[in-house]
Amino acid sequence: MRLKDHYDVVIVGAGSMGMAAGYYLSKLGKRTLLLDSYDPPHSLGSHHGDTRIIRHAYGEGRNYVPLALGAQELWSELEQESGMKLFSRKGVLCVGEEGSSFIEEVIKSAKEFSLPLEILSSEEINGRWSGITLPPGYVGCLEMNSGVLYSEECIRAYRRLGLANGMTIIPYTKVEKIEKFAEGAIVHTENEQYAAEYVVVCSGAWTGKILEGTGVDLPLQPTRKTVSWFECDEHLYDSNCFPAFSIDVGNEHYYGFPSLNGSGVKIGRHDGGEKVDPDCFNREYGSASSDENEARNFIQKYLPKANGRLIKGKTCLYTLTPDEHFIIDRHPAFSNVMIAAGFSGHGFKFASVIGKIICDLVNEGKTSYDISMFSLHRFSNECKNK
Repeated sequence: MRLKDHYDVVIVGAGSMGMAAGYYLSKLGKRTLLLDSYDPPHSLGSHHGDTRIIRHAYGEGRNYVPLALGAQELWSELEQESGMKLFSRKGVLCVGEEGSSFIEEVIKSAKEFSLPLEILSSEEINGRWSGITLPPGYVGCLEMNSGVLYSEECIRAYRRLGLANGMTIIPYTKVEKIEKFAEGAIVHTENEQYAAEYVVVCSGAWTGKILEGTGVDLPLQPTRKTVSWFECDEHLYDSNCFPAFSIDVGNEHYYGFPSLNGSGVKIGRHDGGEKVDPDCFNREYGSASSDENEARNFIQKYLPKANGRLIKGKTCLYTLTPDEHFIIDRHPAFSNVMIAAGFSGHGFKFASVIGKIICDLVNEGKTSYDISMFSLHRFSNECKNK
């Protein structure tokens, strides 16, 4: 095996975060290489399935709000620069039982950051959207400045512009290991070695495997997830009149999208899922009865007029941390290696700002965003130097 080339930055994983980081680094003139086992955008990671929700008032914690607002601004800039349609302001309705921690945090985060938010009772929701049936005691938070990102188009936009800036992508290339050398790191693939001043590892469900043997044991759990599209009453669920949504029903949490150009209503369950090895699991939608049944049961109860024929279904991967917050930090043993992982099924909306943060950390050694909650130090028991 021989040393192929020397780069300023090698990014391992060219999905959501990696492609965004590559774009911002290449925009600064950094000699940047992206390596990926597949050819993004693809259907084997966490960025496919057409759409993702972006919301600003954040039930997972108000510390995310500045990141969400920064991400929204950067998505708008990308849309303008690329000339591609990347975002639709369809509104997002977050629903939960009155007093639930999720809803309370949405409301508190909106107040703290002066975000426009309309709070609705279950009766008001049922009256405004006849496609929704909520029992008494539920509350909805409608945020009309939020909406839908076209996830695969976002990846394509970053890729096209990054390549125009001089970024290099080598697809279908599996990284076998990373090792330290005097002034950076060497990335090993099956046939080549690439040296870099800085390495960024953002390989989704494969991050833990790639970093095995480097002195860090990341508490990451790849998890098989599915999304389903159902035939619906288009007059009720078309995107011109129905918002994207996130609905917490106590011990289950679902999210979904209105029918976009006749696509049908898209539904996914955020919690639950099967713990898997990303290299060895059943990717076929429908191989488990729960793939359709969970979404179907939710629709029958809460969106009954979207309970039509299953149009299609897809599998994807979450990579969960124990607290479901992200990891964005330097490798504890390799100061020239940055880790961005564990996005726990709610990371895509932040990909633009996380790409910018990675760029800032590589280029300046710091970022203006508060990322302290994403430090590896919080996993003192789960994540240890070896």
